[in-house]
Formats: sequence, C-alpha cells, structure tokens
Amino acid sequence: QVQLVESGGGLVQAGGSLRLSCAASGSTFSFTTMGWYRQAPGKQRELVAAINNAGGTDHADSVRGRFTISRDNAQNQVYLQMNSLKPEDTAVYYCFGSKWPVVMLDAYGVDYWGEGTLVTVSS
Repeated sequence: QVQLVESGGGLVQAGGSLRLSCAASGSTFSFTTMGWYRQAPGKQRELVAAINNAGGTDHADSVRGRFTISRDNAQNQVYLQMNSLKPEDTAVYYCFGSKWPVVMLDAYGVDYWGEGTLVTVSS
C-alpha cells in the first residue's frame, strides 16, 4: 500500500502565502494524476488543482491565478503554492493520487488519499 503524507498547512493572514507538500511512500510508482482536494465544514469537497504525469495542470476557477500546482521529477511528490490567500480558502486540504486522468476523477475516483492538512486564513 502507498501512503501520501501532506505537510505545510497552518494559520496565515489574508493575503499571505503557504506551500503545501505531499510525499508518496511505500513503493516506487507514478500516478497518472496527482493533486489536491479541499473541504470546509458545510461545503462540498472541491478539486483545487491536479497535475498529470506529463506536467499538464488544471486549477479550479476559484484559485486560478493564485494557486500553482507542481510535481517533482520523479512524479511521486506534489506541491501547491498558495498565494493571495483569502478566508474562503480555509479548509482541510487533501492530497490524492489516481491512475485516472483528471477528467475521469468524478466517475472513477481516487486511488490514494492523504490524511489532510488544515489551512486557516484569518481576516
């Protein structure tokens, strides 16, 4: 079994920045897609950003221009640089890995989840 471990969450002021990291362990492999979902109380889980094994990226409309996803050369780690943070970005952020392309995630789901890291943006 593969484990995904997130780090980098915390408390920041509105307008500040954080960088989330996700590291895979347990075996040597490459996911087709890695990325980040987030969920806040009372809200639906939202796909924030995803990156495929060729480096192509997708970002949610709500974060485009502020957040940037990247993946390391081995394609087993993923990062989320979050700039210009807003209080509405407050959520638990979950790293994921999937054998499916991003357009298929809603239908076929995620293979591996991290446990989540809390991002709190104060106003």
